[in-house]
Amino acid sequence: MKKTKYVEVIPYDSNWPKLFEIQATAIKKALGDNCIAIHHIGSTSVPGLAAKPKIDIIAEVQNLDLPHNTLLNLGYTYRGGFSIPFRKNFTVRAIDLSVNLHIFEHNDPEIELNLLFRDYLRNNPDVRDEYAALKYKLIEKESAHQKKDAIYRGYTLDKHDFIQDILKKTGFNRLRFVICTHHKEWSAVKEYRQKYFFDKVPIQDPYTWTFNHPQHDHLILYQGAEIIGYAHIQLWPDARAAMRIIVVDEARRNNNFGGKFLALCEKWLKSRNYKSIHVESSPAALAFYRKNGYVEMPFNDPDGYEGSIEDAAMGKLL
Repeated sequence: MKKTKYVEVIPYDSNWPKLFEIQATAIKKALGDNCIAIHHIGSTSVPGLAAKPKIDIIAEVQNLDLPHNTLLNLGYTYRGGFSIPFRKNFTVRAIDLSVNLHIFEHNDPEIELNLLFRDYLRNNPDVRDEYAALKYKLIEKESAHQKKDAIYRGYTLDKHDFIQDILKKTGFNRLRFVICTHHKEWSAVKEYRQKYFFDKVPIQDPYTWTFNHPQHDHLILYQGAEIIGYAHIQLWPDARAAMRIIVVDEARRNNNFGGKFLALCEKWLKSRNYKSIHVESSPAALAFYRKNGYVEMPFNDPDGYEGSIEDAAMGKLL
């Protein structure tokens, strides 16, 4: 049986910045001219803050299409992107060193988000201490589960509200999108689907089974700390994908957020080597898709489902 790893939080260690500097120098050398900047982020970057003893680093690069071998040779292991689409994540796990390396392209909003959060904690000791108290509270919660021989996976998720509140205070207001993971994001998914689609039929959403299906991606669009949009993409064979749903909150429309969200989805699919994206557009959405470069294209659903006769088959090569 695989042993469960429990979260460890320890008091601030003044050696953490030194460990960062050593790793930053090696990473910058390995990435060469592609590397624009290296940032120490996360709790180990905030003096006086209790933290998991893992050094979090952002490498800001010109091009995310980088050779992995340069980092593998430093002892890093590639982990993918997890819930953040435009991220490459590498880790080192050794007896005396634990590092999370997050690589983003220049100007990715995740960089600004992390730096603003870090600097806010650095400049507000009372908030820093409140964050530390929350961490210890979550550790106690984990310990209680452990005693009951149960697994607690909420350490990261249960910090969500605190982090979002800090981001609001920093004024962070950029658009970013993530793969749905947090329960509040899933609540928003259900609300958007029902309100904007299935209430019009009206029926209860019959496709909630896609929430746990590897061929269906559910994406959340944020403006700052606020959820303002949702997209559902189905992954098909032969490097094709279908946009099943894309919607922006009514109060946020007329700002081209829908077009920007669609472009992010297309860029993400292209980065994963998908060649085309397809949609069955309602008459009301035709102008939106045409404006964003979609043309008439056979839908050819591999599952054989047929849409409404009022819908138009559209698509775009990526």
